[in-house]
Amino acid sequence: MSTSHVLICNWRDTRNPEGGGSERYVEEVARGLAARGHRVTLFCAAHPNASRDEIRDGVRFVRRGDKMAVYAFALLGLLLRRFGRIDVVVDVQNGLPFFTRLATRKPVVVLVHHVHREQWPVVYPGLIGRIGWWIESRLAPRLYRRSRYVAVSTATRDELVALGVDAERISIVHNGTDPTPVTHARRSLHPSICVVGRLVPHKQVEHAIDAVAELTEMPDLTVTVVGDGWWEEELRAYARARGVADRVVFTGFVDERTKHEVYASSWLMALPSLKEGWGLVVGEAGSHTTPTVAYRSAGGTQESIDHEESGVLVEDHAEFVAAVRRLLTDHEYRTRLGKGAYEKSLMFTWDQTREGFASLLAKPSR
Repeated sequence: MSTSHVLICNWRDTRNPEGGGSERYVEEVARGLAARGHRVTLFCAAHPNASRDEIRDGVRFVRRGDKMAVYAFALLGLLLRRFGRIDVVVDVQNGLPFFTRLATRKPVVVLVHHVHREQWPVVYPGLIGRIGWWIESRLAPRLYRRSRYVAVSTATRDELVALGVDAERISIVHNGTDPTPVTHARRSLHPSICVVGRLVPHKQVEHAIDAVAELTEMPDLTVTVVGDGWWEEELRAYARARGVADRVVFTGFVDERTKHEVYASSWLMALPSLKEGWGLVVGEAGSHTTPTVAYRSAGGTQESIDHEESGVLVEDHAEFVAAVRRLLTDHEYRTRLGKGAYEKSLMFTWDQTREGFASLLAKPSR
């Protein structure tokens, strides 16, 4: 791809209170393309933390609509050519696509972090969830049947193939890991767990709270929950119901340095998510020799974590609590996995991500 105008449609950006690892991935890709001389427009939902229009790191941000209306604004913007002349569109499918294939004849690349089969009934029970899953699993693969796809892990690629996307149209471009900022934080003197991410039902933060409640032999065990989201009040109520509200700390949204101080001071990280395309926080925690416990069935965790080498992958809730117990009580085991987590964190860089995505767009379109 010669120098061109790339439109990226994503529902959020990193300044959005509900932004997370997938938004970080998108913005790293956008910056990488801009650094290579391309014009890059990133279209996403509006929110109070940022202006409607701005240019940052060479990327033009256009924010319109809320988390649902953003899809209509993107489609209309393309149809009415409000973004100017576009050469390629990156349609980020976070459950729902932007349907950009209906509004342009230019090449469309579909970026998928993970498939949401398990999440639809949790976040949107009933008819809405069933419609959402039908769009993602049946309509989208047909609509984008001539488009190239990017998946962030082998697990996501395999899920897309199961939905009918041709394997030869899917490329894998992994997440990177940030260089670790300098912190002066030390491990806490008492057993401690951290959970980092958006506070939404499918992240299953309740499982980490359960671990604090069930490991009664560690009355000084605490869990620090870093992140923001609409599920926070339910989580606070859950901690009270389990009788451990005084040992569950909710920090809300924090800056990068504070987040890394939490990683550095925690004995381990819990990632009890129902689904993860990759698990960006795994590498972040690993950069501080902090190992992670996660569910194997989450998908991308099978690549971001090497079982029994850089963390622990478990099958169910009982195994989750048992793994947390062993890591907190076996210093040698925790140290060995922490070292493995650090070495694993060095394997993936954002430079590789940016280069991989740029190389993909440079390939001739179908």
